[in-house]
Amino acid sequence: MEKRNQTVIKLAQTALLAALCYVSFTYLQIKIPMPGGDATSIHIGNAFCVLAALLLGGFYGGLAGAIGMGIADIMDPIYITGAPKTFLLKLCIGLIVGLVAHRIARINESSDKKYVWKWSLIATIAGLGFNVIADPLAGYFYKMYILGQPQQMAEVLAKWSTAATFVNAVISTVLVGAMYNALRPVLLRSGLLLKPEHKKIA
Repeated sequence: MEKRNQTVIKLAQTALLAALCYVSFTYLQIKIPMPGGDATSIHIGNAFCVLAALLLGGFYGGLAGAIGMGIADIMDPIYITGAPKTFLLKLCIGLIVGLVAHRIARINESSDKKYVWKWSLIATIAGLGFNVIADPLAGYFYKMYILGQPQQMAEVLAKWSTAATFVNAVISTVLVGAMYNALRPVLLRSGLLLKPEHKKIA
């Protein structure tokens, strides 16, 4: 029963963080119009994806980001065609952050604030660093080979996307550092910070 209750709590927390990813991307973004009716944007949606992975573990955190920002893309006529790419990339961000924070550093098993701060920062940089490289690269090939855009247009969008994604990563890193290290003690005291499950791969 206890394990079932933990799963229910995790699913509820995943849904909440997915909603935060959706709201932060949809309503707190600066959209930059691009040629051909496309766009890139400055936003903080990735911050909540990383925060979710730090709080809930890689899979649930990645799922929160993938669902929240995937739905945000679907609801936006400019981004709708990129929803599958967004879903996969946000899931990967969560998995990478979870791998570093919980599999390698096991931060939920430590009470050392400096250790937790250091490894939560490293995990954040790893996840968002991956996104800085993967988002424009995946977007370039996705636009060209899936959506059939001309190569020159795909290249222009990739360059702007790289710049925007880097800015997003810097902003999100600062936000995650502040939010996670403020929320963690509160959630620990309230019993809402559940230890991520470490499943052995056969």
